[in-house]
Amino acid sequence: MPRKPRISPIDIPQHIITRGNNRQVCFTCEDDMAFYINCLKDYSKKHKLQVHAWVLMTNHIHLLCTPLGENSVSKTMQDVGRLYVVYFNKTYKRTGTLWEGRYKSSLVQSESYLLSVYRYIELNPVRAGMVKDPADYSFSSYQINALGKASSLCTPHAKYLALGDILKDRQDRYRALFEYELDGGLIDNIRKTTNQGMAIGNEDFITQIKALTGHDMTSKDRGRPKGWRKEA
Repeated sequence: MPRKPRISPIDIPQHIITRGNNRQVCFTCEDDMAFYINCLKDYSKKHKLQVHAWVLMTNHIHLLCTPLGENSVSKTMQDVGRLYVVYFNKTYKRTGTLWEGRYKSSLVQSESYLLSVYRYIELNPVRAGMVKDPADYSFSSYQINALGKASSLCTPHAKYLALGDILKDRQDRYRALFEYELDGGLIDNIRKTTNQGMAIGNEDFITQIKALTGHDMTSKDRGRPKGWRKEA
């Protein structure tokens, strides 16, 4: 069966997941994570990919990015993935593959879903039971977006900037979003669209993407999930 084509329109955010092969550990210590982040900084800049949110877990990675150039996402992920495998194999005296094939991704509608995907990504360590507060996990973008930690990797999206005219207000309002748990239906929708390589958004967004790319990006469960208004 031929591979599904990558749909990566410029200026449309994407949620990206890449996993260790067979869910194996791909980060064994903080030095591994720091090396990956440094690679991501270098190659995202080189390939014109804005990174808005991210988290490194022991066996997988989540990113929220916006490509500003042709094939920005695939070029960045390929270069970072290759360099990290060389580092990992050399460090741990191993050979062979590390990643579970190609990364998975979904297009994200900014107006309705972008900040929810921010939260989905940065709450991963909480859902995994690793920490009780996302602020306690160092290898995610939460400390940057919510607490003002300096970063040369993260670029705030326009929807994040719209939370307030000054930095403190944005951070306060961003932290307030985390007072609400993500709706279970929304979590399922984010996972499903990413695993299927689809788009998460309302009917107008799905139609816009189809007109732009010529591809039907419809998932079985598209649009706003049941109960989404409870989070407002």
